[in-house]
Amino acid sequence: MKAVDEVVDICRALIQIDTSNTGDSATSAGERAAAEYVAGLLDEVGLAPQIVESEPGRTSVLARFEGADPSRDALLIHGHLDVVPADPDEWSVHPFAGEIRDGYLFGRGAVDMKDFDAMVLALVRQWRREGRVPPRDLVLAFLADEEAGGSLGAHYVVDRHADLLEGCTEGIGEVGGFSLTLDQERRLYLIETAEKGLNWLRLTARGRPGHGSMMHDDNAVTRLAEAVARLGHHQFPIQLTSTVRAFLEEVCDLLGIEFDPEQPEAAVAKLGPIARVIGATLRNTVNPTMLRAGYKSNVIPGLAEAVVDGRALPGQEEVFLEQIRQIVGPGIALEYEQHQPALETSFDGPLVAAMIDALREVDPGAHPVPYMLSGGTDAKAFSRLGIRCFGFAPLRLPADLDFTALFHGIDERVPISGLQFGVEVLDRFLSRC
Repeated sequence: MKAVDEVVDICRALIQIDTSNTGDSATSAGERAAAEYVAGLLDEVGLAPQIVESEPGRTSVLARFEGADPSRDALLIHGHLDVVPADPDEWSVHPFAGEIRDGYLFGRGAVDMKDFDAMVLALVRQWRREGRVPPRDLVLAFLADEEAGGSLGAHYVVDRHADLLEGCTEGIGEVGGFSLTLDQERRLYLIETAEKGLNWLRLTARGRPGHGSMMHDDNAVTRLAEAVARLGHHQFPIQLTSTVRAFLEEVCDLLGIEFDPEQPEAAVAKLGPIARVIGATLRNTVNPTMLRAGYKSNVIPGLAEAVVDGRALPGQEEVFLEQIRQIVGPGIALEYEQHQPALETSFDGPLVAAMIDALREVDPGAHPVPYMLSGGTDAKAFSRLGIRCFGFAPLRLPADLDFTALFHGIDERVPISGLQFGVEVLDRFLSRC
């Protein structure tokens, strides 16, 4: 079977394996079944998979596809097997049914990121059946726990099994290589060269417990609520990084509009749905996500806690934390729940050239550009080994599809034609990388 045909079957089978990551290992064990399925596909074509398990059920699988020139550095190709939870009552189809409808494959993980896992698996299986060999070693990694920061997946592999990544100096994974239509003839393809830092913070306020009916001037809930509200309403100053500037300059040139570096938001506003992602890369951001306090209606608690999702730009980590301290004010303790650094690399070199050439061969209207992801990926773990990482999971998308809304969204889906396009691009890319 050709990879362009098998990719649909593999992606569908992966979606049907519920790998929901709740953030709690007691309820997040589906990755083992997915890893065993992947390992079986690799073993079937002689690729000797290595299964790595950080905790029971929290399973990753890696394999090395030896290349023609063993003296060259290896390329890491990484994807994650876990997905965020989905409520079937909110979907028009069951999120784990893998239903095909109107040219799309629906399901949790369809774009984040079982589509890329399937593309890679289908392609390497075809190459093995045909006896094709990549120019250099490819290290294939299908990982657990990315949706909770990767401590039990990519970071565990880096900490305990770095030997499986021996020789890797470059890597590709999510979220990049997808198209944004400019007009009938031209499409941007956003290749991720940077991503914001992961700065999940717990805010804790303490006060004097007491009876809810009495006057009380030392209320932990009040102090915390005021601090969280200040953070939630605060807009951090614009900091134009080299990646974001390069993206906006290229896009403005293609659109024939003026780029004013003093007012970059004017250009971002013209980008349609992708503006949500690009807009978030103009500045540091914080969003309150969790609150917890109290145990009875008429008891003022002595402790109140909140969690905020902070995302720092490259080079802004220390400044960002100090900004948050100033905003929340005194009486609020800050503690990192998850802290991983921002990443940024340049849009140049032979690997980037191979991406550009492959995209343009399959889509002559392609205009590849670098961009910064507002979220984070397992690249943060692999960067600790000095691996230069890119987001390159190619998809040609319909012009009217709000792609970014599908990540962790309702009715997540990927176009069948997009899966097949991705296989064709990766085939050309990996042939020359």
